[in-house]
Amino acid sequence: MAASHRISTPAQVQQRWQARQAPDGDFIVFADGSLSAMEFERFVEPVRFRWWETLRAEAWTPMDWLEVDDVLASCTHGRRRASAGESAAHGSVGWVALTSADGRDTLEWLAVSRYSDPFSSVTLDDRVLSATSTSGQVWRFPCDAPADVTISDGSG
Repeated sequence: MAASHRISTPAQVQQRWQARQAPDGDFIVFADGSLSAMEFERFVEPVRFRWWETLRAEAWTPMDWLEVDDVLASCTHGRRRASAGESAAHGSVGWVALTSADGRDTLEWLAVSRYSDPFSSVTLDDRVLSATSTSGQVWRFPCDAPADVTISDGSG
């Protein structure tokens, strides 16, 4: 287990993003220092997926960190940039981030899912960041409400 670090301020969240670090698990980390713990469910018949918020925290201490430095896709729309990739050193974990496109990459939010394969493509418009995993799942994150993500198998 890695040493725990208490995260409670936007500056600390931004420092972790600049170091390309995120908590391991299923989380959305927000620029204001809050964290949303998520739960992933896969239903077999019919095949569908759900990622839902189980807890919102204003201050939090992760048990483990992972690196999010393998960027596999990026795109810019207006003043925002979507980035997506993998944490290969941690079992091929998928991650997606929404940042400013001002050269400083100021973090708006970062979503990490240990249940997602790496995200190999990403698109962005005024309202939605869509990321496609290497297994074909399409995750559609509303830019201003990423916890309301929808997940499909890419066929529909």
